[in-house]
Amino acid sequence: MRNAPDSTFIVSAAPLPIILIFGPFDPSGSTGLPADAVTSAELGCHAISVLTGSLVQDTAVTENIEPIPPEFMDDQARCLLEDMPAHAIKVGALYTTESVSALAQIVADYSSIPLVVHLQRMPHVSIEDEFDAEDTQAALLELVLPQTDLVVADHTLLQQWQSHGLLPGHTLEHVMEALLDYGASALLVSGAPGAGAQRDYLLRDEHGQTTRWSSSVNDPVSDSAGLLATVLTTELARGAELQQAVDRSVTIVNAMVKRIFQPGMGGRILNRSRT
Repeated sequence: MRNAPDSTFIVSAAPLPIILIFGPFDPSGSTGLPADAVTSAELGCHAISVLTGSLVQDTAVTENIEPIPPEFMDDQARCLLEDMPAHAIKVGALYTTESVSALAQIVADYSSIPLVVHLQRMPHVSIEDEFDAEDTQAALLELVLPQTDLVVADHTLLQQWQSHGLLPGHTLEHVMEALLDYGASALLVSGAPGAGAQRDYLLRDEHGQTTRWSSSVNDPVSDSAGLLATVLTTELARGAELQQAVDRSVTIVNAMVKRIFQPGMGGRILNRSRT
């Protein structure tokens, strides 16, 4: 007779919140899907993912990006979403206008799921030119932001986009309003100038209300804004209201950015484990 299963290995637990992450595979583990999977697990969520690109990258530089065909992205996302319920979606780096179009249709078909979009720059000038970065960024603003619950962006990125003419205005206030004019419900800016040398987080909602939190990120740390976006996604997946989600996320990120290490010859990266 077959032995009965050992009950010591059967654990009854409540289902984990599931978050769907669109992003690239970074083999160094410092950004992208590998990093987001660790963060999600540490915060009690299960991450499912859609690959947007494969990187040749270490902790110092990105040498190459191979974008994933939009048809593959669409197939993977729909396969996952038809199998299990996602409680929130995070969007990371996208590299072509076609991939943005595919994403826009997917999130439109699943509009009830909270959507967090992390805006970011291309990692290298030659790669940026190759993939028509400005066209891709413009498509993201026009097609995806109108469906977005929360946009996360670093202050230096907004400055760059403003200087390149992608966003109008001469002050951070103008740029924030310009982003919200695309239709996003709220915008969270990291690294905004505060008192003295202090850097802050600024949350602006669709009603023009602004809330400020102090940041512990004073020196450059790889993917600190990406970490923030992932933590926010886990909070929204649990059903937290926006203000509460940002408040909790800032506390978590401020603690995590104090635990960094330098595993190679490049930059310092986040220790995403809380143990």
